[in-house]
Amino acid sequence: MEPNFRDGDYLIIDEITYKFKAPERGEVIVFRYPNDPSQRYIKRIIGLPGETIEIEQGKIMIYDEEGKGLVLEESAYLPISTLTAGDVQVNLEENEYFVLGDNRAASADSRKWGSLPQENIIGRALIRAWPPTAFAKIEAPAY
Repeated sequence: MEPNFRDGDYLIIDEITYKFKAPERGEVIVFRYPNDPSQRYIKRIIGLPGETIEIEQGKIMIYDEEGKGLVLEESAYLPISTLTAGDVQVNLEENEYFVLGDNRAASADSRKWGSLPQENIIGRALIRAWPPTAFAKIEAPAY
């Protein structure tokens, strides 16, 4: 998840909120990897249930159920020069999410293994507690 998170960061994960509300776009989550649930991954939610995600020419397009689309603006958490590789189109079903790592060039994410079932989500990253110099509340960008 570089450049925003690094190996050795200690994160406090909120495992309660998603029992009362659905995950939102831009939130950083920890989940059980669908192909090996013994592994835990950390990624950012990009696509929500019922949406269609298209990645083409380095840009992410999101279409709602009525077909209205938008280009995802990610400058709040990624360098402006970041391009998202791959030619992908995924239609998300109920309780499915599309997640991407912030280190797009080296991330194993929904571009490679598909949608993430909601049941695999453990919680959202709430606070970075270590290292102390990087202590911060982790906020999702407003869309």
